[in-house]
Amino acid sequence: MRQGGKRPYLLLGLVLLAALLLVHHWLTDLSLFPEAWDVQLRQPIDAFKQWANRNQTIHPIFLYFFDPISGGLDFALRRVETFLLWLPWPVLLAAVFLLAQKAANLRLALLATFCLLFMGLVGLWPESMQTLALMTVAVLISLLIGIPLGIWAARNEKVEQGLRPFLDAMQTMPSFVYLLPIVLFFGYARVPSAIATVIYALPPAIRLTTLGIREVPVETVEAARSFGATPRQILFKVQLPLALPTIMAGVNQTIMMALGIVVIAALIGAGGLGKVVLDALRSIRVGLALEAGLAIVFLAVLLDRLSEAFSVRNRTGAMVENGRLFPKSWQANRLIARLEEGLDWLYVGGGRFLARFARLSRSDFVRRHAYLLASLLLLGGLLWLGRALGWITFPESWRWGIQGPVDTAVIWMRDNLFEQQVGPFLLGTRPLSNFIIIQLLDPLDRLLQEQLSWPVIILLVGLLGYWVSGWRLALGGTAVLFAIGLLGMWELAMVTLSQVIVAVFFSLLIAIPLGIWAAKRDMVAAVLRPILDFLQTIPAFVYLVPVVMLFNVGRVPGIMASVLYALPPAIRLTNLGIRQASPEAVEAAQAFGSTSWQLLAKVQLPLALPSIMTGINQTVMMVLAMVVIAGMVGGAGLGLEAVEGLTRNQLGQGIEAGLAIVILAVVIDRLLLATAARSSVKT
Repeated sequence: MRQGGKRPYLLLGLVLLAALLLVHHWLTDLSLFPEAWDVQLRQPIDAFKQWANRNQTIHPIFLYFFDPISGGLDFALRRVETFLLWLPWPVLLAAVFLLAQKAANLRLALLATFCLLFMGLVGLWPESMQTLALMTVAVLISLLIGIPLGIWAARNEKVEQGLRPFLDAMQTMPSFVYLLPIVLFFGYARVPSAIATVIYALPPAIRLTTLGIREVPVETVEAARSFGATPRQILFKVQLPLALPTIMAGVNQTIMMALGIVVIAALIGAGGLGKVVLDALRSIRVGLALEAGLAIVFLAVLLDRLSEAFSVRNRTGAMVENGRLFPKSWQANRLIARLEEGLDWLYVGGGRFLARFARLSRSDFVRRHAYLLASLLLLGGLLWLGRALGWITFPESWRWGIQGPVDTAVIWMRDNLFEQQVGPFLLGTRPLSNFIIIQLLDPLDRLLQEQLSWPVIILLVGLLGYWVSGWRLALGGTAVLFAIGLLGMWELAMVTLSQVIVAVFFSLLIAIPLGIWAAKRDMVAAVLRPILDFLQTIPAFVYLVPVVMLFNVGRVPGIMASVLYALPPAIRLTNLGIRQASPEAVEAAQAFGSTSWQLLAKVQLPLALPSIMTGINQTVMMVLAMVVIAGMVGGAGLGLEAVEGLTRNQLGQGIEAGLAIVILAVVIDRLLLATAARSSVKT
């Protein structure tokens, strides 16, 4: 419908809005959603949970469906975890070193080895192996399901169309929501954590497998078909080899998403590093939380770099070259040059050894896989030596934990950074926290709950949806938003919405200027790139550690963690949008004598608006994804309600809060996507 045709309906809606405000302020208080309308969803859910607990050992659906799945997963998890803890720690370090060396070079091998070594140095080796075991099983199952589904979707358009809405929904929902239905059927422990991880990590494996196969040149497929290749031969000898880099990128994304939810799964008994962080944050042991958080970061870096290296590695040689350990600019230093020469000598010697090892055998298999077989021999010898000498547990004497210094630093921060008088100004994290609560959060809470009232907010969402898109979005938005009230979660949802608004405000206040600056200065973009990569690599859980150090617990730490987590997409997409602004339009504006500010405000930003709106959408979604995580450190609203529901085994409460979070996410997502599409049409 044209905008002119919408005007009468918009005016009618505004009149109704004014009438509701008058009724609310002059006749009757509409601030509280009527309790009589609460559908009490938690009661049947809790009743079903009790029924499931009573019938787990007798009902056929558990005996012949859920129990076999649970038993198989539990068997796999226990075997992988037992194997990792049975291995002497030097064997695992050597295996990671050799794997990274084969995938890339010495630099990656040393980085990967240090990442693994750190977990032992801080005394978290067993917990790290538990997390790695859960990751290994979940990622393998995700790939065993996701890659075949991706191949099927690439070869069948109807399958792809059928999967698309499910994949869209899976990628829109906050990761926490996956835990809720799983707990309903599988209870609390590592098995439901693994199942939730599999479901959450599936979409990138499916999507990128489909994309990789569809990007294979049609001419190549036609050439193979003209030579008489069967569809199976085309798939395995043409499409999959050519799609392998894209599929490996999907493997990389699957691993990172799995790691993100594995930590959150500590809420339902996953154990491992996530449990250490969660327990440490609850008891305000910031030093221990930082150790476990850094171990999670290093595990993420290890898996990310390894999977990325295997997606682009050279597969032709038996021995990967040394490469350069240090930058070229350092090679003038005599000590560095000597060290590089020594490394080259070692690599040349290793290459000769492998060549001789291959020549001793007449088997083509040995010649093709000389590096693999030599590595297995080395690891076998190290395994025998490690078992013989008792190198199973990481040596306690090697531990150099950072708990003590960090806890001391937290005390110093509490005494020196929380509150400082500088002349007439009161500075520090406590005044900032008080400002955010008193000047931003509390007024927003009063506005959303007392001054506007629930029917006004629902009508506002309907009007906004109608203005940016049409009747479908307006009716859908009002209906699902009304459902939050029916769940009995309206007041908590408004508390959460106020936190989301404040977090998004601060995120955009930082991100958009930085994105503009990066678009104008290549040096700034180069400096920001590794920082943004780092922020996107860290699991969301870990952001809580530094903010708790500075702000203790409450609503503000959750907001600050959300700001850090949500910065990268807005910065990147603002930078990208401005850089991709039409060169012809920019040159025309410069030819007419526009200043740099006029060029930015009147040409580049309007042209970049669709990209910036996409960045805002991603920022809002990432802030909403942090709602539950923020609840772990006392963030009020739906996040705290969901966390308490899970940790206290009140599943109905947790599911109600989780559904309310999903509804908020869907409404905001659809409104922002429609706004971005509208701005794109205008530009």
